[in-house]
Amino acid sequence: MTKSSKSLLGRFLFQDKGILPTGKLLIAYLLFSGLLLAGTFIGLSWTLIFVLNGLFIIVSLIDLTLSPSKKEIDVKRHIPDQMERGLDYVVELEVMNRSSLGMEFRILDGTPQSFLTSFPLEGKLEKASAGTLTYDVLTPVRGDYNLKKLYLRYRSSLGLWEKQKTVELHDGVKVIPDLTETKKVLESAQQFLLYEGVKIRKQQSGAGEFSKIRNYVLGDDPRKINWRQTAKLREVMTNEYEPEHGKYITILIDCGRMMGAELKKGNRLEKSLEAALTVTAAALQNGDYVSVLAFSKDVKVYIPPAKGMAHLQTILHRIYHLEVDAAESNYAAVLHYVQTVQKKRSLLLLFSDVHTFLHEDSALFYLQRLRKQHLFLTIGIEDETLVKRIKTEPVDSVQAMMKSMAQKQMLVKKREKAKWEKQGLLMVEAREEKLAATAVSYYIDMMNRGLL
Repeated sequence: MTKSSKSLLGRFLFQDKGILPTGKLLIAYLLFSGLLLAGTFIGLSWTLIFVLNGLFIIVSLIDLTLSPSKKEIDVKRHIPDQMERGLDYVVELEVMNRSSLGMEFRILDGTPQSFLTSFPLEGKLEKASAGTLTYDVLTPVRGDYNLKKLYLRYRSSLGLWEKQKTVELHDGVKVIPDLTETKKVLESAQQFLLYEGVKIRKQQSGAGEFSKIRNYVLGDDPRKINWRQTAKLREVMTNEYEPEHGKYITILIDCGRMMGAELKKGNRLEKSLEAALTVTAAALQNGDYVSVLAFSKDVKVYIPPAKGMAHLQTILHRIYHLEVDAAESNYAAVLHYVQTVQKKRSLLLLFSDVHTFLHEDSALFYLQRLRKQHLFLTIGIEDETLVKRIKTEPVDSVQAMMKSMAQKQMLVKKREKAKWEKQGLLMVEAREEKLAATAVSYYIDMMNRGLL
């Protein structure tokens, strides 16, 4: 395709700028030409036909002048500079017509291919007026995006011609992980876990730091009654304890090949990032120090430990763009790296594929050494296909064979998990929609029991 033909095609595909005939003009011209051709049978001369064709073209060009000039039309875009993955957002387009002529127009925004939108947008403006159009956008892929152009087409008064204008509008958008569950934890961790249906584990009696004295309520431990205050106030008062603050939490995020397995919404890495941010929010709100390490065959990101809710934004902007690598994860190398950078006792929370991790015997050596100083927990997403195969009724020989193979894989996984757990290395699997709730639940349980 030549350069000129590409330019012409680009104009028809809402690109660059130009003036295009509308379907209305083409149909009118075909009908007019047909009438003139029929007139030749009744003696209409060819000279008159050419003159009438010229007059038709002149009239259409006059109609072209009865439309706003491109300098009199302007468009502004109002779009959030940060969006959460998988959520709907509204983008506003403000169109201004400074001419003395009205117009009908269509707009196509230059959004990235991964953005889910519905175009073109249509509208109508009177002379010297402005209007606002909105469209919904859904962003299923994380990362940095730049919206550079917006394409506008508007018609002449009779609708015979259509002008096209390309507006240069530069807007940067960051698509970050879905923070819905993180916000729920920040509002109330206990309510979040109850809503998700996870059992709240009770704190050991008298464990942790003393928090306050309050009125005794039904269900409180009688051993925590403060008899001195009870006698003084003549009301039953009880001591309330909370976990010790200032503990160290190290979150490890696997970005290896197996984390790219697709789920109902996104993949394993997407859900792991959302769960990791949820645990981070709960820990920072609790006054703990949090560090994050993302890895595949090498360390991709390391964020040193810090506390305070401002650290959540630091972590978010360092890991929101992480992607799955094609390489296998090098667990031994990353665990050795953790051993060198994390000197203080901490909870090592690994988000990975449990089935893959179980067969990494080289990592067991480092974990046995880390276990002497740190508390280790691996959290993965349950293989729903495997569970479904196990629950399938064996109606024929093929189904029976598939069921038996699934049961065998499950037995092998349980046997391997038992081997690791004998070394004090806890492993948990949860459904994808319960991953964040499970991770927060185990974190709170370990803090309440004073295991760290």
